[in-house]
Amino acid sequence: MEYREFTAKNVDDAITEACETLMVTSDRLDYEVISQGSAGFLGIASRPAIIKARIREEKPVEEVVEKPAVAVPEVKSPVKSEDNSDHKNEAGSYSKPEVKKENKKDSSGKQAKTYDHAAVSQDSSKGQPEAKETKKVSNVNGDELVTKANAFLKDVFGAMNMEVNLNTRFNADDNVLDVELSGDEMGVLIGKRGQTLDSLQYLISLVVNRDTEDYIHVKVDTENYRERRKATLENLAKNIGVKVKKTRQAVALEPMNPYERRIIHSALQNDRYVTTHSEGDEPFRRVVVTLKK
Repeated sequence: MEYREFTAKNVDDAITEACETLMVTSDRLDYEVISQGSAGFLGIASRPAIIKARIREEKPVEEVVEKPAVAVPEVKSPVKSEDNSDHKNEAGSYSKPEVKKENKKDSSGKQAKTYDHAAVSQDSSKGQPEAKETKKVSNVNGDELVTKANAFLKDVFGAMNMEVNLNTRFNADDNVLDVELSGDEMGVLIGKRGQTLDSLQYLISLVVNRDTEDYIHVKVDTENYRERRKATLENLAKNIGVKVKKTRQAVALEPMNPYERRIIHSALQNDRYVTTHSEGDEPFRRVVVTLKK
């Protein structure tokens, strides 16, 4: 693979940019520093840092399964993460509780009827059908929400002198407002690691939830960035998992928002050799990947 050139304010930022673009961790990055860059005096005559980087070719890591010294069945407790407290079985699916049945005989010695306690209705009256749960109907005016969000965004983009196409839809079943942006300068709206896009999403949420009783979830996306970022993070999590198994040392990732931390936790929750947890306070809270004991 040929070297590619990356430019940033300093060498560390250039390395980070290269890792994100090539979708690899820094230990798999082969790079050469062309220029260290200079901050100049009060920002005058500053020069950016320049590196050339490519993916380092490595042999695939063979997974080593450690055999227990004593052949005793190991009882594992469900893996807990900060974002998912539900108990799951080893396959990752929810376990169905076992239903116990009682078989009794009457005074004549005949087999009595078998009662399934899980199927008995809480209603003691006979012949009354079990009440079905009715789904709550949202009283939110979707058209009003769409109009409000579009008006706010048009003011913002007008102040930025940007031409942006808006495709805004409201899903009444889930109370979700989806905003899809398109145009020629979407890289500016995404920002570094999606920070600008997240800020827009937060501001729109404040606007549409100002006078509503039910909370409206807002999702803002452009050029399918959310899915692409998710795929990048999942790939990063797997690479970090391999590194931890190989070096047997914990690895702390860069600070992430709660949504991105959940992606890392989810990607490694079924790994037999590593586990994840979060450390630090917002906005510097980060995921740490460690070897299972």
